[in-house]
Amino acid sequence: MQVIKVEHLSKTFDGKADRVHALGDISLSIDEGEIFGVIGLSGAGKSTLVRCLNLLERPTSGNIFIDGKNLLQMSAEELRRERTRIGMIFQHFNLLMQRNVIDNVCFPMEIAGIKKKDARKKAMEYLKTVGLLEKAKAYPVQLSGGQKQRVAIARVLASDPRIILCDEATSALDPQTTRTILELLKKINRAYGITIVVITHEMRVIEEICHRVAVLDHGKLEEIGSVSEVFSNPKTKAARRLILTRQSELLEEEISREAEDESI
Repeated sequence: MQVIKVEHLSKTFDGKADRVHALGDISLSIDEGEIFGVIGLSGAGKSTLVRCLNLLERPTSGNIFIDGKNLLQMSAEELRRERTRIGMIFQHFNLLMQRNVIDNVCFPMEIAGIKKKDARKKAMEYLKTVGLLEKAKAYPVQLSGGQKQRVAIARVLASDPRIILCDEATSALDPQTTRTILELLKKINRAYGITIVVITHEMRVIEEICHRVAVLDHGKLEEIGSVSEVFSNPKTKAARRLILTRQSELLEEEISREAEDESI
């Protein structure tokens, strides 16, 4: 069953000097329970696309359907309700620094009018899910980057989302922490059946977590398919360029490991 359907989506920004075509005629669909990746180099239009999926950016043309309902035809109140079912995880966590961990997780439930006692009980359940029960009373300044992202994920879960959008959610993290966050997202996908859309410029993230991937380049959808299919047999220059970048990264990692082994 399709959860997200994008039809002929375009987005244009009017600057002082010229017009920027950030997205051009994007069409794709994402199935229920899928972990779907969108990859491209800087300027490909990835973040614009993900912000269009919940109308944080309103497209210039095209349609966006969530569970068959067109977001662009909704009233402001209908759209507000629909957005509560679409969680978003950002690169820089966006935690409230003056609130401790459990109060950060409770924040969306406060806005939804859930009783404090019920909200805190639910928050503790989600902190257990992300492995941070012992940090409930800590403040963001006391946490590592990976722990902050786990709090952000728990906060998103507190809204009972049907969809989670991840916009470069691991870009600020080191490789080991990135792996643990990706494992957590896979766990959440399996446990709750939440559809996850991963926006990234890192092929290793796509390889680790995604079922299918779309390749964007200069606002155009160049290629779409299973991760194994696209990465093993890329059909476009954009996809081949990403493959070469990944191969260079792997070579650098191998050289670095060999240097470390020699120094021991």
